[in-house]
Amino acid sequence: MELGLVGLGKMGGNMRERIRRAGHTVIGYDRNPDLADVSSLKELVDGLQGPRVVWVMVPAGAATQATIDELGELLSEGDIVVDGGNSRWTDDEKHAEELRAKGIGFVDCGVSGGVWGLENGYALMYGGDAEDVAKVQPIFDALKPEGDFGSVHAGKVGAGHFAKMVHNGIEYAMMQAYAEGWELLEKVDSVTDVREVFRSWQEGTVIRSWLLDLAVNALDDDEHLEKLRGFAADSGEGRWTVEAAIDNAVPLPAITASLFARFASRQDDSPQMKMIAALRNQFGGHAVENKK
Repeated sequence: MELGLVGLGKMGGNMRERIRRAGHTVIGYDRNPDLADVSSLKELVDGLQGPRVVWVMVPAGAATQATIDELGELLSEGDIVVDGGNSRWTDDEKHAEELRAKGIGFVDCGVSGGVWGLENGYALMYGGDAEDVAKVQPIFDALKPEGDFGSVHAGKVGAGHFAKMVHNGIEYAMMQAYAEGWELLEKVDSVTDVREVFRSWQEGTVIRSWLLDLAVNALDDDEHLEKLRGFAADSGEGRWTVEAAIDNAVPLPAITASLFARFASRQDDSPQMKMIAALRNQFGGHAVENKK
């Protein structure tokens, strides 16, 4: 099928390549002309045959709203917009209503896979009406990992981003646990090779995971993470997860504590946050701050 893809950064650019490898046609637009296939959203829309599907991969908030507003004026009845960024699920409901008034379908899709997705595939969580999802299904199939798992129609509009938000909250807590364990191992005199302890956990233990593999990668690059400042940003989804927990009276002590630990990293050079920063750089290509 044909797809318009808006936003060709670290995630979007690799997604374009993976979809093309699966045999589909992708017309990409980005504000950076060096990355784009066309020079405007109008040119992108005009280059697609109806019914059109346009996938948006731009920052949540104002940038996503502006893109969807413009697409609402350019697309026609029966076309579909997919928001694959990290939008808040409440924004999805608003966008779906705005587009529905013009006969345009809307699907929200949480995407996980970071800089590794091109080769490994992307985990996809999407929400929307079944008939709208069906129009996008060939693209979902192209992006997902091989095998039976890695994608899910999570529910109605907003469900995809809500599921991805919870996924990221769990990710916060898992990274925090690895970071705390690493700091404690580094602190004691009796453990003389922390990196190899972490490596030994990669097989046969209940805590083995891809995040653990990435932690070992980071330690191979910088054994004691001495090059990093102990600072880790938060993308917003951890906050939204905690807010949703409060709204629904669901206790999330581990996820909440991991979010607050990131806030603490902005006050001091936290050893734990060196590991968090290293892991975020490993799986998502997120920027790290080096010591001055």
